[in-house]
Amino acid sequence: MLLACVPGLAAVLALVLCAGGVEYTVASGRRAAPAKPAAPHEAPRPHIVSRAAWLDDEVRHGQPPPRYDDRVVAVFVHHTDSPNGYDCADVPRIIRYLYAGQTGPRDWDDIGYNFLVDRCGTVYEGRAGGIDRPVTGAHTQGFNHRTTGIAAIGTFTAGVPVPKAMTDAIAALAAWKLGLSDTDPRASVRLTSSNSYSRYAAGSTATLPAVAGHNEGYMTSCPGAALTAHLPQIRETAARLQGRS
Repeated sequence: MLLACVPGLAAVLALVLCAGGVEYTVASGRRAAPAKPAAPHEAPRPHIVSRAAWLDDEVRHGQPPPRYDDRVVAVFVHHTDSPNGYDCADVPRIIRYLYAGQTGPRDWDDIGYNFLVDRCGTVYEGRAGGIDRPVTGAHTQGFNHRTTGIAAIGTFTAGVPVPKAMTDAIAALAAWKLGLSDTDPRASVRLTSSNSYSRYAAGSTATLPAVAGHNEGYMTSCPGAALTAHLPQIRETAARLQGRS
């Protein structure tokens, strides 16, 4: 049975990420890797709104140090399965609800997504650890290592319009994060599953798109049929932003 990604805001305290499709770990910190030369196909970093814009003292809690991988070679795209008709000025509150649901009833150490994108094309920092660093997220069961999770705020099932500002922002973010490892967004990459709850047994190697939907790694309908249909164009746009022909 396919799982929907995250329920609407009315049910956020019961469940906030794709049910079962995330992998929770209490992380330990690692030292920062030495600076590396610029990759040949680095893309400009888009403007990213920091956690300070949505995380306040009313919901903030103590958490262990973030966990890091050596690099990011793939992006998983999600939708939050929450209402689409929001005012973009209200997005910080929406993200606070997601964070509160995950760190409250679910007892996670932080929000699972590395980044969130609203319908106006604004990119928000999600999980703590540093925008520029390869932070291990908690967004795709079995495939949180060497990946970044980008959540489109809204519900994008079949027939639902997907704002161009949103897909453009996802493409720009994917181009930048994958460019740091010189990964072509149109390519396929090999990832090792860390959890048998994914589509692949723990320890097995999967060949997945460098820009993949959540459903590529886990049995879910996330990121919705409408957003999934935009992934080919997102890959092409991201590759162009990296200067690839």
